[in-house]
Amino acid sequence: MSVAAKRFRELGLEGIGVADVMKEAGVTVGGFYKHFDSRDELVVEALATAFQDLDRWEEHTDTLTKLLENYLSEGHRDAPGTGCALGALLGDMPRASRSAKAVYTARLKRSLAYSTGLVPPNGTSDRRGRAILMISAMLGAINLSRAVSDPNLSREILQQTRDQLISLNKPAKAH
Repeated sequence: MSVAAKRFRELGLEGIGVADVMKEAGVTVGGFYKHFDSRDELVVEALATAFQDLDRWEEHTDTLTKLLENYLSEGHRDAPGTGCALGALLGDMPRASRSAKAVYTARLKRSLAYSTGLVPPNGTSDRRGRAILMISAMLGAINLSRAVSDPNLSREILQQTRDQLISLNKPAKAH
């Protein structure tokens, strides 16, 4: 399943066929159909596997600054196959199956709860609202940085988004 999880993140949900995934995994297409009733079942299980990487990543990220520095980095940008599946598959999800969207949505909700816990209180500002803004900006920035052909612009997108989100989420100073 890790092969499918990696390849879908690299190539998108429609970017690689079942036969190619099975070949890379060393499984015959016939063997595939012993485990899955459909391609969609493979996609759903691959998503769940890819999201386990996020679980491990979140376990080792205990501050908002660390989260932003790790996520909005050139290393993450350059490794979509091992990076965040929320970002890598964002463009595929509007056309994905209902079951794939359900797995994606559940993971986004989990990441939102995790991120909300990292957002510092800031006066009357809504922590969940800032977490939604932060996740939206992070997903947009990682995808934009991968989409542009200019390496300097790509780097600037990551740096500016990271710096602006860190600045936006500084704890309120006591008076």
